Amino acid sequence: MPPRSLPYFDENTEPLSSRIATGLHKIGLAMKQQAWQQANEEGLSATQGQILAALVAHGPLTGSELSERLGVTLPTISDSVRVLVEKKLLTKSPDPRHPRASLLTPTEKGATLGARARSWPEFMAAALNDLAPDEQRAFFSGVVKMIRALQEQGLVPISGMCVTCTHFRPNVRAGASPHHCAFVDAPLANEQLRLDCPEHERAAEAARSALWEQFMRPA
Repeated sequence: MPPRSLPYFDENTEPLSSRIATGLHKIGLAMKQQAWQQANEEGLSATQGQILAALVAHGPLTGSELSERLGVTLPTISDSVRVLVEKKLLTKSPDPRHPRASLLTPTEKGATLGARARSWPEFMAAALNDLAPDEQRAFFSGVVKMIRALQEQGLVPISGMCVTCTHFRPNVRAGASPHHCAFVDAPLANEQLRLDCPEHERAAEAARSALWEQFMRPA
């Protein structure tokens, strides 16, 4: 047999990006299954659980705000809200900002279920404990960059992330905490960046691009 021009696995391995995508798909399936199972145990659908969790995390929201935040169509949100109101897990009240809209607020029982729904992804955090601290920081950095790319492509909602927020000041100093949050006037390390901050205010498209360019240029 003639010698190979390249080692076997150099010739017979998919690109690393493709293998990472396959791995993320498997993780996504696990998270979807876990969310379905835990929602079912609570007598909810996964979407109903997400709605309650979002309201617990961010306070009263309208159906349109929930649709944008969760990346779920407004008709799906409306159907889920109707069921949650019937189950006395949500109440509706007039929205002073928009006369034709209603603010959705969880009842005491709904807030309890919403708090539990927020913990549904925690099984994944336990799996991440197998990563060394440096691996966790590198993984988190990759997650931030991937989510931002998907947001700019319109594939996931733009909400919650420091790197898309008008209060974010990237790489304004050297050291372990190079960033700054103008909302609380405090320094931020890379591993302290938030993915779902309740104080997030979306920066305009041009400002988001400028923030990202500055973020990618360490001080």
